Amino acid sequence: MMVGAMRLERSMPVLQVRDVADSAAFYERLGFTASLWGDPPDFAIMTRDGVTLALDRARDGTVPVNQWLAAYLYTDDVVALRTALIDAGIAATEMHYPTEYGCDDFDVVDPDGHRIAFGQDRGGTFGL
Repeated sequence: MMVGAMRLERSMPVLQVRDVADSAAFYERLGFTASLWGDPPDFAIMTRDGVTLALDRARDGTVPVNQWLAAYLYTDDVVALRTALIDAGIAATEMHYPTEYGCDDFDVVDPDGHRIAFGQDRGGTFGL
């Protein structure tokens, strides 16, 4: 059987964090629901709509931060989402309207420095 014969169904970015409970609280402010494991928690799965993120406690106490983006999450109304997050007290970057990849987007940064982008597909090259 060829490796490409099976269909991949979804993905789940896994972010290394210092404090799972603290990071889960941040993502709950973004509208996610948390499922936590451990006491104190050392792993969480965060869900919102069809999106899943995992939070994993950094075992050595250090958190590797991505060079730029840790995750890119698609939404159906990026402007309204940005406004709602700002109204909830979450810092968000200015909107980006790039033409090269076809998504309007903005970023937030979680307590561990992970940059999470939210974008809306405008039909460009990378608007999958």
